Amino acid sequence: MISDLLLVAGVGVASVALRSFQHPFFVRLGTLGILVTSFLAGWLLGGSVAMGVVLALSWLFLPWLEILTRIRRMRLPADRVIESRRPPTRSEFPNLSEVSQEIEDCGFEYIDDLGWDHDSAKNYYRVFEHSEKRLQAAICLSEQEELAFFYITVTARTSDGRTLSTWNYPFSYGLKLEPRTKVQRFLAPGPFGSILASQERFLEREGCGKDDRILIPHDELIPTLQGDMRGQIAHNVDAGLLQRVEDNRVRYTPRGMFFLWFQFLRDLLRIS
Repeated sequence: MISDLLLVAGVGVASVALRSFQHPFFVRLGTLGILVTSFLAGWLLGGSVAMGVVLALSWLFLPWLEILTRIRRMRLPADRVIESRRPPTRSEFPNLSEVSQEIEDCGFEYIDDLGWDHDSAKNYYRVFEHSEKRLQAAICLSEQEELAFFYITVTARTSDGRTLSTWNYPFSYGLKLEPRTKVQRFLAPGPFGSILASQERFLEREGCGKDDRILIPHDELIPTLQGDMRGQIAHNVDAGLLQRVEDNRVRYTPRGMFFLWFQFLRDLLRIS
């Protein structure tokens, strides 16, 4: 019994360690290891192969607990009102000054602190731009009930209407992107210089040179961001993932719930 317990614990620890690597191969190997750990726990410790299979498969269907309870009832505003706001306090966002300095050290200039709220969710953005490279960067803090996390985006907009971004958003995104928007996911938390370098390689692959890029005038920043959000909501309504309801809000459709589940599986396997 002790040897079985040590085997299960050893496979579990090795699996978690593999998922901490940034290479997709090791991440997927770690994911497989977690499923194997669950199977071994049911088989060796629970004494049943069937229990092992159920425990392993439970990882794949676990998101439905949240989808069918919280997300099914969730109503999102179709229009987000973005406005200038004070930055979070140090206790609310301890890393803000440090990350801001890191971005400014790469040649970006601070533009504004923005945010928008709905129900219990709060979203804060600190926006920067690099006038020479014609790039925009943002530090984004998302607070949802008891969950809070931040991520960084680096974005290029083109004169023909494309938006090309690199971000280190920690989850697979819960909405479909518009056709003229492409997002590259950076799998590490930083540093910012690496995110910026990844964005520049991404732009090179997309054939987007500096002369193709435009910067948003500062007085048009808020209307542009609000327009981006409205466009994305409309695109997901048209795609059947969202449905408009009362009070100018939207909710996930059954098709949208399956999309969220597939996004979870994508995140589990770190396909990005």
